[in-house]
Amino acid sequence: MRFPWLVLLFFLLPFAVLAQGGEISGVVTNADSKKPIGGASVFLSNSQAGTATSESGKYTLSGLRPGQYTLVISSLGFEDFKKTVLVENALIKLDVELTPKPLMLREVVISSAADWRKNYEMFRKEFVGRDDNSKLCEVTNPHILNLTYNQTKQMLHAEAAEFLVVDNHALGYRVKFLVRDFNIDNINRIVSSAGDRVFEELAGTPAQKKKWHDAREAVYYGSMMHFFRSVIAESTIKEGFQVYNLKRDPYPGRLSETAIMMGYNIGRQAQNRDSVKKYYDMENLPKWTNQKLTPDYGSMMPTMNEQEYASRAGGNGLFALHITDYMYIVYTKKTEEFDFKDIYRPLKMPNYQVSVLTPENGDPIFDMNGIIVGNGPLTEGTWSKSRLSDELPVDYVPDNK
Repeated sequence: MRFPWLVLLFFLLPFAVLAQGGEISGVVTNADSKKPIGGASVFLSNSQAGTATSESGKYTLSGLRPGQYTLVISSLGFEDFKKTVLVENALIKLDVELTPKPLMLREVVISSAADWRKNYEMFRKEFVGRDDNSKLCEVTNPHILNLTYNQTKQMLHAEAAEFLVVDNHALGYRVKFLVRDFNIDNINRIVSSAGDRVFEELAGTPAQKKKWHDAREAVYYGSMMHFFRSVIAESTIKEGFQVYNLKRDPYPGRLSETAIMMGYNIGRQAQNRDSVKKYYDMENLPKWTNQKLTPDYGSMMPTMNEQEYASRAGGNGLFALHITDYMYIVYTKKTEEFDFKDIYRPLKMPNYQVSVLTPENGDPIFDMNGIIVGNGPLTEGTWSKSRLSDELPVDYVPDNK
């Protein structure tokens, strides 16, 4: 897999690229009345590029890092507008008509204050995070959230009609998130999210900004974004990543998470101690057996190279990750502090950070900024812990080390 030197320059000369950034401008109007819409939020999702339309409906986003983005335009009373745009060092002219949203009465969810707080705490842990950085994150308007919990399915659903605002005092960002469809599946232990966000720099003293700079660097190195960017630059080994194919079989006799949880709950409701113990013990069984890395860890051929698992995905700045079984990614410049009991570790491997990717609906696609486009893979291990508290905008550029 050989990529043009132009792509490599995004990583070798990041600040030169930013200086020649692209630009998007246009006018936002009402699709019915054709009148301009002032005060509409216009931003590139997951980036720091955001603005609001003027009274005449005009907007401009400039100094943009090249790459593929989702342009989002949102205004109260209108359907959100989304469009994938490929930003280069040129002007993109894009006029947009917003469609008025039909007036719909939102379902009223009656719950006690205690139930809301319980649901909110569950939401916060999975949305914001559980690490040290999350303790420095402040959700400024939590009560805009509509939270519902399905006891039978053990699933929490969250949505909001306006931006949920989180001040991340660990990384120095204000994150404004349109929470459209956030779900926590407690049975299968899967968190899924649909929504868009924009980052803003928090004001701070020089000392605070230095602290934020160091914290951002610490979050970036070893992250999924760092890995994908190093894949494009063909520098994964130099950057500290080792990539293997992982083969593994389900542990014999262990039921699915759904079946285990269902059996446990039935036994508990029936006050059947033997049944409860049976499913409790099954939950603590390993998920996998016969686990093996290819190539063998510590062999003469220590890791796969980029040509073996990545390629271009068309000519629009996208790349595909090819996962045969499971992709096992080791980051050798950090050690893991959390015990993932289902993550396989060869006996002779130090306690490096490990992440496992499982493809969902075909090969994962990522762009030149190192961001998954569309449905991403399921993650286990280190990357599975990543939440808003550790999130960086897609146009983040670390020091050129």
